[in-house]
Amino acid sequence: MASENDLVAYDNVPGNYYDKYNTKNPVARYLMQGFLSAFDELTASIDVKRSYEVGCGEGHLSMRLHDRGWDVRGSDLEAISVAEANTQCAQRNVEPKFEAVSLFDLKPQFAAEQLVICCEVLEHVPDTERALAVLKSLASPYLLVSVPREPIWRILNVARGKYISELGNTPGHIQHWSSAEFVSMLSTTMKVVAVRRPLPWTMVLCRCN
Repeated sequence: MASENDLVAYDNVPGNYYDKYNTKNPVARYLMQGFLSAFDELTASIDVKRSYEVGCGEGHLSMRLHDRGWDVRGSDLEAISVAEANTQCAQRNVEPKFEAVSLFDLKPQFAAEQLVICCEVLEHVPDTERALAVLKSLASPYLLVSVPREPIWRILNVARGKYISELGNTPGHIQHWSSAEFVSMLSTTMKVVAVRRPLPWTMVLCRCN
């Protein structure tokens, strides 16, 4: 389990919570379909069937893989989100797959997997280099990561009248990358296999060994 020091390593700001997977907004649904299509395409392109999701939230991505026959596990900083993810397991009559653990407390002997997934997490984490080192140590061999694509993310927020005083920055987002910047950062320590840019995200599949 995570230590007290690691659990406060970064803030998961409540104002950032938005159930994008079950939204009724037609524009948001359209954007999410693009995100999920990219996720499905990249995960189908590799010959593995076991995953560990870091920052699993309510478990939607992992359960999407589970429903395709994958063996999934995962963790999140927030116990409430983990409980919701495990409720999805119960609804499918499978044992709980998720636990409350800080990203910075994950160890290869417990969390290493064929595919490690970390979507919509890194923008919240202050120490990107440390976070990527942890993810790379777990990925055996694949890592799938996604982040908001800047400045498009903030432009779209302003266009819908959100977070105007913050120039469109979503609460809790402390890291900001364009697609080129994010891919370049990843390529310094791992092999970039494929890149997808579903508006307004950057999603990258990497091979770490």
